[in-house]
Amino acid sequence: MSVAAARFLAAAYDDVESAYVWYEHQQAGLGAEFVHAVEAAIAAALALPTALPIVHRDARRILVQRFPYCLFYRLDRDGVILIACLHAARDPELGHSRIDAENR
Repeated sequence: MSVAAARFLAAAYDDVESAYVWYEHQQAGLGAEFVHAVEAAIAAALALPTALPIVHRDARRILVQRFPYCLFYRLDRDGVILIACLHAARDPELGHSRIDAENR
């Protein structure tokens, strides 16, 4: 089963934007490479949305290749909703709290 659309919650968009800025300051072009890696992870989630296990409530997590980030997403009838894009070293409770807040 594949789904057609991905929608970012504002906080998830802000996460990606912040990481983009940080990587771009480290090396010109690295922020764009990060965004491309995030887009590839989203494409994988859209292609096989149920392939990854549920990590908290109804949310799933996919790793961003080459960068130490993961995307938390959940499925709805229109596609996937991106809840957070967090550094893998962050406390997983931050991701869980975002998921809980989004489910209210």
